Amino acid sequence: MDYLEQHFGLAGRTALVTGGSSGIGRAIAGALAGAGAHVVLLARREEPLKETADHLDSLGGRASWVAADLADRTALRAAADRVAEAYGEPDILVTSAGVNLRPPLGELSERDWDFTMAVNVDAPFLLGQRFGPKMAERGWGRIVHLASQQSIRAFGDSGAYGVSKAAICGLTRSQAEAWAPYGVCVNALAPGFIRTPLSEPAFSVPGRAWEMAARTMAGRNGEPEDCAGAALFLASDAARYVQGQTLFVDGGFSVH
Repeated sequence: MDYLEQHFGLAGRTALVTGGSSGIGRAIAGALAGAGAHVVLLARREEPLKETADHLDSLGGRASWVAADLADRTALRAAADRVAEAYGEPDILVTSAGVNLRPPLGELSERDWDFTMAVNVDAPFLLGQRFGPKMAERGWGRIVHLASQQSIRAFGDSGAYGVSKAAICGLTRSQAEAWAPYGVCVNALAPGFIRTPLSEPAFSVPGRAWEMAARTMAGRNGEPEDCAGAALFLASDAARYVQGQTLFVDGGFSVH
């Protein structure tokens, strides 16, 4: 237990998790809280945020929340300041919030493009700019972004989402290059085909879930909890020499 606490324990750390009220973000928030971190959830809707925070508290964790529209730069900056003022500068930043609008590319509007980039790329960049340098000043920090299979391959109607997730991998490398010498580890997780509110439209296509499961080595599609342990690793001291990587948590989908 001493070994696990030394390398994976997060007691005394504060973790900010965007999109932490549902799907993969919620599972990651649970893992970080279970490891001892004070988890602050940041998303748009207050009711799911409150419910998730109460749930984590009931399990013996410590969770708080701040509601904000991540597509609104002014609101996002204000929310980041509220987090720091109320709970202290976060040691760990997880950017799990995302949107996936998938009309055919020829029908993709500029509004949909701008909205996708605002949530999926701009928000992780702006939060990194806000918290990354502070982490570097303190000599310790972890940033974990959520990438995607579409970071490296096109799916049907990848559109703006695929572009945004490819950009996340580039942002991960750039942030790692900037802050790695100061004890800040920046990496990304690329989930496989995992049932979440974001992926529910794809799961609802007849036969799609079976088709995707057959393409994995594991023979099944993923659950949000499948990403929790990998995120905990990247957020912990155990990942101190892991920099700029995109870790695929996909049952072997990307290499099969």
